[in-house]
Amino acid sequence: MYFEQFEIGHSIITDGRTMTEADIVAFAGLSGDFTTIHTDAEFAAGTPFGQRVAHGLLTTSVASGLMVRTGMIDGTVLAFREINEWKYGNPVYIGDTIHVEIKVTETKALPRLGGGAVTMAVNVKNQKGESAARGVWVLLVLSKPQ
Repeated sequence: MYFEQFEIGHSIITDGRTMTEADIVAFAGLSGDFTTIHTDAEFAAGTPFGQRVAHGLLTTSVASGLMVRTGMIDGTVLAFREINEWKYGNPVYIGDTIHVEIKVTETKALPRLGGGAVTMAVNVKNQKGESAARGVWVLLVLSKPQ
């Protein structure tokens, strides 16, 4: 979708994606974050979670990918400008399937940048409908060619 096609109130729910142990291990290697709550099953078993949890930033990254998979910004997004009021709620465990609920809340034309800012309320939910993360994302989206 081009900037001009986004309307306030437009909403979409992405497909789901199941978090795997391989996702956590790969993200730990990529980011360098080998915190034991993510990577040590014995340690994590002794925490209030009772098991390993996905990195918060991994959950956020997967949410971004799920948004792209909808096709709504594929080929038109110019930049991921802001993450605001981002809060993590329920943990994401190995085997949880997350999806993203997205709602356009604001648009602002930025002609000098060749597009506009699209503000979206984003809610990442697990298979039980519990919120794992939520907040506001602002994307710079390309304007429709003349």
